[in-house]
Amino acid sequence: MEYVKLGNLDLTVSRICMGCMGFGDAAKGQHSWTLDEVHSREIIKRGLELGVNFYDTAIAYQSGTSEKYVGKALRDFAKRDEIVVATKFLPRTTEEIENGISGQQHIESMINKSLKNLGMDYVDLYIYHMWDYNTPLSEIMEGLNRVVKEGKARAIGISNCFAWQIAKANAFAEKEGFAKFVSVQGHYNLIFREEEREMIPYCNEENIALTPYSALAGGRLAKHTTETSKRLEKDSYAKAKYGNTKEQDSIIITRVAEIAAKHDVSMTEISLAWLLCKVTSPVVGATKFHHIEGAAKAVDIKLTDDEINYLEEAYAPHNLVGVMAQNRNVTSKEKYV
Repeated sequence: MEYVKLGNLDLTVSRICMGCMGFGDAAKGQHSWTLDEVHSREIIKRGLELGVNFYDTAIAYQSGTSEKYVGKALRDFAKRDEIVVATKFLPRTTEEIENGISGQQHIESMINKSLKNLGMDYVDLYIYHMWDYNTPLSEIMEGLNRVVKEGKARAIGISNCFAWQIAKANAFAEKEGFAKFVSVQGHYNLIFREEEREMIPYCNEENIALTPYSALAGGRLAKHTTETSKRLEKDSYAKAKYGNTKEQDSIIITRVAEIAAKHDVSMTEISLAWLLCKVTSPVVGATKFHHIEGAAKAVDIKLTDDEINYLEEAYAPHNLVGVMAQNRNVTSKEKYV
């Protein structure tokens, strides 16, 4: 395993971050395919054995049970100061807004619940899961700054945002002397590269860590075009994003398979080897041993410039999908169109 600093922080993370959305009680969540606690612990333990020290979860994953499984496993199998734990909070609910719960109060409640679920005194990275148009940015940034000042998080990150949003937030934080976002967790992989337009150049300029999710496109980049994945079969959300593969996507997937055969490795390893050329630490979901083992092996693969160009040249622009497609503030004008 290789390790790198997380942006401007004096915090060392493995080049692979284990995504823990696949852990948790399926009866309490949005996904039917998640692992129970016993099997989640096995995957986490294997990740630690392979040198993975970076774990990403969220209070939204299976109603907090992902946090509970992850927290207990890490407490049992690792030393706290040798791992990096990230979790995320959701926007205020309609009920909270109606009851006058401020953004600061909401964030305080969310971090306390997450710490209780994890069984930890602090998280290393606390992530703003999705942009909240119903809460003033000043409240969000002040609430997050309090979390850092109180020692409940070492740093803050953001997910599912546009470049203008993180730029606006960090400019506000700098003006007020608040904690700034040090990482971005966006949607980025070989067949969805829209982050390259503005987000990646901005983050490179500001030394903000890129920790993208959907690294294997719901399994699409780990399978031949004639194959499918459990995620794409059972997860309506993943199917909506990757169920209808574009012709250009199929060309790229076929090229991943060609280069994998050339190197005598898996398609997972080639897809992630490409991503590792671009970002700090991709978030890779794992529900089987070979998932995390393949991700760890990808760190050792060095693609040539010709191979990288061969994988990239067939790319075609994509419409935003998933959470980012919902990242919009409906104005009065739009309501009447």
